[in-house]
Amino acid sequence: MARQFPREELFAPGHRGCAGCGAAIVARLTLKAAGKNTIVANATGCLEVMTTPYPETAWRVPWMHVAFENAAAVASGIEAAVKSLKRKRGLYEGEKVNVIAFGGDGGTADIGFQALSGAMERGHDMVYIMYDNEAYMNTGVQRSGSTPYMASTTTSPAGSVIRGENRPKKNMPMIMAAHGIPYVATASISYPEDFMNKVKKACEIDGPAFIQILQPCTTGWGYPAAKTVELGRLAVKAGIWPLYEIENGEYRVTYKPSKRISIEEYLKTQKRYRHLTEEDIEEMQNLINHKCQEMGI
Repeated sequence: MARQFPREELFAPGHRGCAGCGAAIVARLTLKAAGKNTIVANATGCLEVMTTPYPETAWRVPWMHVAFENAAAVASGIEAAVKSLKRKRGLYEGEKVNVIAFGGDGGTADIGFQALSGAMERGHDMVYIMYDNEAYMNTGVQRSGSTPYMASTTTSPAGSVIRGENRPKKNMPMIMAAHGIPYVATASISYPEDFMNKVKKACEIDGPAFIQILQPCTTGWGYPAAKTVELGRLAVKAGIWPLYEIENGEYRVTYKPSKRISIEEYLKTQKRYRHLTEEDIEEMQNLINHKCQEMGI
């Protein structure tokens, strides 16, 4: 991997992310794979808040902070502007300028969904990366459309009335695939080579690309900061977070665990699941087994 990707760091250390923050890993790996000829649009959220406390910034590429709901719309505007400058003024001739939008799960699956759907449907040559920590972490751990079943959040608290979140996690990759875009993928910060290869491929493809990356959150999920990468790995090995890509309509699993572990090994490490009973875990295991069977994992 050291030979395949540059050692240059385009995401500077010294940002204000929590110890063990997975979002910082997402940004660092993305820029390492995309390279310096990149423009970033970043929706309001953890990543924006922690990387740009005025007058400082961790971004060593052109970067724009935008509202919660319009990262995809702004990125599509940047992409159109680059095309116009090429055509009218001859700028960037022969260059591939990567336009990348970052949005959290709330800014993507909920608030920013309309803008994202429009950008994908219009066919802009851009990459959208959804860093998924499965709740609105920077505003107090409220549930989002990407919060998993039975996870306890401040707006889906586990108790005598509900067992945590009572809806299944929104399937964003398949929703994006239904737009007919050329590239869709899932990724994990715990499998960096897999993720960086997907970012590189997404940047090289002509047209819209969407990557959803699972990003464990030490504060929102409730686990020791040193366990972030381990949590991501457990999610993949348990089949909770399958790694795959859909390229021009062709589905392919990019990592298949040799033997899946029980989901209890993943759940028991997190406070958001500490209310689960043996019956709850069995129900979740059956749901994951069915999902893995469908996906060939």
